[in-house]
Amino acid sequence: MPTNIEVCDQLFSAIARGDIEAVRGLYAPNAVIWHNNDMVEQTREENLRTLGWVTRNITDLRYEEMRRYDTGAGFVQQHVLRGIAPNGSPLEVPACVVCQVKDGQITRLDEYLDSGQTAVLRS
Repeated sequence: MPTNIEVCDQLFSAIARGDIEAVRGLYAPNAVIWHNNDMVEQTREENLRTLGWVTRNITDLRYEEMRRYDTGAGFVQQHVLRGIAPNGSPLEVPACVVCQVKDGQITRLDEYLDSGQTAVLRS
């Protein structure tokens, strides 16, 4: 069974390389994904569609300045998501992700970010 920090590493490594199927395997079938910018809970499949768009449309996608903490029930990661937006503008989004993990799978993911930093994705 992977540790919580190993699950964290696997998740963000899979997203950065665009491996949505690997992300699917890390999410429990009934996983809930919530973002503070819209206050909506997504299902696993809804979130995988979002991540698919992100990995197809943001080039040079990478997570930097990562700080990770095992919480016992999961993990917290603070990072800066960087890349190039579809319009060619640089993207830099500081974020914090809080995850609950059970049996090596993410059961809940809460993402906190400043939506103003994502405006470049809508232009």
